[in-house]
Amino acid sequence: MLDALRLSVGTLTIVPSGAIADIDRRTAARAMIIAPLAVLPLAAAVALVGWLGRAVGLPSLAVGLLVVGGLALGSRALHLDGLADTVDGFGAGWTAERSLMVMRRGDVGPMGVVALIIVIGLQASATGQLVQGLADAVLLGVVVCCSRAALCLTCVRGVPAARSDGLGVAVAGSVSRPAAAACWLAVLLIMSGAAWLFGYRPANGVLATVIAALLVAVLVYRCVRRLGGVTGDVMGAAIEVAFTAMIVVMII
Repeated sequence: MLDALRLSVGTLTIVPSGAIADIDRRTAARAMIIAPLAVLPLAAAVALVGWLGRAVGLPSLAVGLLVVGGLALGSRALHLDGLADTVDGFGAGWTAERSLMVMRRGDVGPMGVVALIIVIGLQASATGQLVQGLADAVLLGVVVCCSRAALCLTCVRGVPAARSDGLGVAVAGSVSRPAAAACWLAVLLIMSGAAWLFGYRPANGVLATVIAALLVAVLVYRCVRRLGGVTGDVMGAAIEVAFTAMIVVMII
């Protein structure tokens, strides 16, 4: 379990996690399942940033941009990079080989840039509108943690890795379907409970969870059809998709 925690923390945050032994399937599965817990320090940090930004009277958009910037800094911007690479890969051509080659490159194409602008814009505007006080900032932290459950769906059993190397090989297909279902059921209960506790409609929490899960499932389905499986980039993209959906739905 310690290796799983180190793998999850080291992959999802900039927090030093120490050396990790060889990753077996059980360790990989546990790391993906506990991803929402592994980002607790990052979630607390950006929640504090959002609350302080609101407390000193910053405009909503400025607060949102600071939060999104904090998330990017705290995750080495790997999830945003994965989103951009995945979108570029889908727009690169009609063969899996061509798409995977484009996704492996370090540059960002025009489609990736547009995707980043849209996603960052949605996240910043929704976050700035959400955070009006301390309770809202805590709810933001809950959403950050819950969005990382996207990894359970991208790594569910039956979804192969698109490449023979990289992070995808280590974790793809490692999470059993019952474990993934249990993880998302817990997310649904936490999101609805947090919404009720902090003065929002519990239905918003339920809807945010359902929409996020559906969007991630569609992304995984398209990647399997188009790329032959998932990669580390796809996993990062899934996290960004889940967080965007959850935070936008919460303010409706």
